[in-house]
Amino acid sequence: MPAQDNPALAKRFYRVDKFIVPQAAREEFLSRVFQTHTVLRRQPGFVGDLLLERTGGPGKFNFVTVAEWESEDFVAGARAAVQAMHRSENFDPQELFQRLGIEPDLGNYRRIAEPEAPK
Repeated sequence: MPAQDNPALAKRFYRVDKFIVPQAAREEFLSRVFQTHTVLRRQPGFVGDLLLERTGGPGKFNFVTVAEWESEDFVAGARAAVQAMHRSENFDPQELFQRLGIEPDLGNYRRIAEPEAPK
């Protein structure tokens, strides 16, 4: 069913993060990503996620993560839960990125309604 025909789908909200991760940083980076997504999966409004590693093609980003939420209303709570986890571990993501030479491209996305097909 197209998003425009389903109000619940039309409200979905996506966090899509892309990363350039040097090979030497791969294991530490993935450990943190898995840890973060474990927290996200327990949050209200969480629908699903994808953790992707590029296997070919000309793109510069070699990792992409996607988290899907029922709506944007749930994102602030999830962000607070992740930040609390970071504080409890004295972890600073920006420090990790700088130390390991990771280049992030972080963003929030919404679904685009497809136009109706001509009859």
